Amino acid sequence: MLLEVENIYTSYGLSRVLFGISLNVNEGEVVALLGRNGVGKTTTLRSIMGLTPPHIGSVKWIGKEISRLRPYQIARLGVGFVPEDRRIFSDLTVWENLDVAKKVSGIKEQKWTMDRVFELFPDLSKLSSRRGGNLSGGEQQMLAIARTLMGHPKLCLLDEPSEGLAPLVVQHLAEQINKLKTEDLTILLSEQNSEFALDLSDRAYILEKGEIRYEGSVEDIMKDEDICRSFLTI
Repeated sequence: MLLEVENIYTSYGLSRVLFGISLNVNEGEVVALLGRNGVGKTTTLRSIMGLTPPHIGSVKWIGKEISRLRPYQIARLGVGFVPEDRRIFSDLTVWENLDVAKKVSGIKEQKWTMDRVFELFPDLSKLSSRRGGNLSGGEQQMLAIARTLMGHPKLCLLDEPSEGLAPLVVQHLAEQINKLKTEDLTILLSEQNSEFALDLSDRAYILEKGEIRYEGSVEDIMKDEDICRSFLTI
């Protein structure tokens, strides 16, 4: 088990968002966090990453408590985060965005090189001299994922990767994520687009109002029409 989250409660000021979330992610899995907008998926990822630390509960990384570590410390342990708004450096080129991530990586095992990232995302190779702010939404999402890979994560937290992208771009993105699965990268995926997420995942947790209402295999979820109707349809 790489990640174990146990009974976390997280708030923004006086507003509590998460109410006892517990989940786990095993090495090599793709696990989805599903649910409608505003149910706590992003806050769960931010809690794991230390950006919005839980005030109650435990987050363990390979058995070590990390809930009180700073985000950069968690990143150096091998946890990568691709935020919903991508947060690329708009004034830097594609190559420079990737090079910055390489330089700040504290991981000794250099699994991901610039060449390997460009092999996974060939479109980025063609755009290596273009500034991040001049990329399309799909290109920015690919760059955000590629930049995270340059930190050599064992676990990648993907927050709403298909948000705002055209259907053909979403399909292409799914192909790239499937390639990452063959590289044995473990992924925790937050998505409102349940069809996209379920096609990629092994297991899923369904959230509503800051609580986990259902967990199980993708096959079990897809067979359960009541669950899909109650928690996943808009």
